[in-house]
Amino acid sequence: MNEKHSIKAVLLDMDGTLVDAFGPIVYALNRTLEEFGMETMSESEVRRHTGRGECSMIPLFGEHREAAARRFLEFHDERLFDLVPIDGAEALIQWLNEKDIPIGIVTSKSQMRADKQLAHLGWAGNIQAVIGLCKGRRQKPDPHTVLLACEALNVDPAQAVMIGDGTADMKSAADAGAIPIGITVDFSEKELRDAGAEYCFQTLPSVHQWLTTQIG
Repeated sequence: MNEKHSIKAVLLDMDGTLVDAFGPIVYALNRTLEEFGMETMSESEVRRHTGRGECSMIPLFGEHREAAARRFLEFHDERLFDLVPIDGAEALIQWLNEKDIPIGIVTSKSQMRADKQLAHLGWAGNIQAVIGLCKGRRQKPDPHTVLLACEALNVDPAQAVMIGDGTADMKSAADAGAIPIGITVDFSEKELRDAGAEYCFQTLPSVHQWLTTQIG
C-alpha cells in the first residue's frame, strides 16, 4: 500500500458505498417477488445480488422480467428517499471538493433516480458527474459507465480510482483501466480481489485515510 498513485478523479458506487439506500431496494424486490409468487430474499441476499451486478430482472423473473421491472420501480419509488449517508461519506465529499479532485458517481440505478436521491441529500452541487443507467448504457460489471464517468470528468481512467462495495464495481473498474478499491461490507476481501480490487478496506473512512496519502 506504499505505492504512490497519480489520482486525478475519484469515482464512487452509490448504494452501499456512499449511501445506505438498500431499504427501498429490499422492500421493492421482495414486494415484487411476493406478487409473482416467488420466495423473498434477506437483506444480505439482496445486497450481494445487486453487488454482483445482477440488477437486471432476467435472472429472477425470466420471461416476466419486463412486468416485474415495472412493479419493482413502482414499489421502489414509494420509498425513494428512504436513504442515509454512509458514515464518512459527507466528510470525503467535502475533502475532495477542497482538494479540487472531481467526483463521479457510477451507479446501476436509473439516472433519474440517482439525480433525485443526490439532490435530496444536498450533494448535487458537490459531485461533478453522475452516471446512472439510461437507454444505451450498459450496467456494471461492464466497464461502460466507468469509462463514461472518466470521459465526463476529462480524466484518463488510469488516473482515477473507483470505490465500491461489490464485485461488479471491481470488475468494471479493472476492465476500464481505473484503480479498483473495494470496501468489505457484503463481499470478502478475497471476493473483491478476485474481481479485480487493487486495494481493500473495511470502511469508507479507511479509504479516505488512504487517499490522504495519495493526494497532496
